[in-house]
Amino acid sequence: MSGLPADRVVYALGHAAELPAWPLPDWELLVRQARQADLLARIANQLDKLGLIERVPRQPLVHLESAQRLARAQQDEVRREIGHLCKALAPIGLPVLLLKGAAYVAVGLPPAAGRMFSDTDILVPKARLPEVESTLMMNGWMTTHQSAYDQRYYRQWMHELPPMEHMRRRTVVDVHHAILPETARLKPDASKLLAAARPVAGLKGVSVLAPVDMVLHSMTHLLHNEELSHGLRDLSDMDLLLRHFGALPGFWAGLVERARDLDLARPLHYGLRFAQRILGTPVPESTLAEAVRAAPAWPLSALMDALWWRALRSQHATAAPPLTGAALFLLYLRAHWLRMPPLLLARHLATKAWQRGLPKGEAPR
Repeated sequence: MSGLPADRVVYALGHAAELPAWPLPDWELLVRQARQADLLARIANQLDKLGLIERVPRQPLVHLESAQRLARAQQDEVRREIGHLCKALAPIGLPVLLLKGAAYVAVGLPPAAGRMFSDTDILVPKARLPEVESTLMMNGWMTTHQSAYDQRYYRQWMHELPPMEHMRRRTVVDVHHAILPETARLKPDASKLLAAARPVAGLKGVSVLAPVDMVLHSMTHLLHNEELSHGLRDLSDMDLLLRHFGALPGFWAGLVERARDLDLARPLHYGLRFAQRILGTPVPESTLAEAVRAAPAWPLSALMDALWWRALRSQHATAAPPLTGAALFLLYLRAHWLRMPPLLLARHLATKAWQRGLPKGEAPR
């Protein structure tokens, strides 16, 4: 019987050099779990970087190489989409500020290697949202989530427009004006993120968040998201960003200071804590000591440890610790609780429950 932990993906991310010697039954589980977590291509790239991928048994190697090809194709598509967005927004003089995966690809950051994509995220000033939406529509993007309630939900309360899908390419762009909803308890000032953004060398009209802001956005997105099917992938993104930027002079002190400035001290605490505990991310003790000041009191801190330890795993059934389903449900409720005041939240959940009960094809008024 294998002595490996049930979650092969977490183990593989930290012990890639051991993988070529694994027996086929362990590989079979790893491939299934990693594909579920969208991390199979990242594991393949780790093996490539170590010069070990050719030593992998033939059966799993086929899956690794297939995942790499798909990841490269998706990255090429993201690069093309960045070009389309630049062309569309250039006439209104607005740079394309990329977020998350698209930013990693544009700059060539470590999380880009083997990353899978479903959309392209950009950040624009709130005052320019109508202009941006109109320009994108004239260039072939159309709004989704057509019901009157969903449109009002996004435009009145959320931090982004409804996702916009291109009519021909079927690619999706998410246009953000903030990194958390306007009704959320935390209030990071998006104007500060925009002011500190940095241009991307070689890509005219394209910028990305400053390193500390990019890390904080990664943490905030993960720890306030109600849908955690890719939670481990996002944690891996965060781990790679911290390992990469951690070598920059003054990064760790600047990260703590910026988190306080942006009202994101609690997400910083959780992000550092779980990246270190689950993926072994190297974090200076002094930084952890500063970040822990924002930790909640016991027993809430113990509860959050138990919930996130279960949630930040491959969501494959063979990897899930006991009570994972309950943990994911509680974190789903927490995410909504953090983004909406109680009365608005109750109304929203009731409306969505009613919508799910409508006959297919019937839209609510």
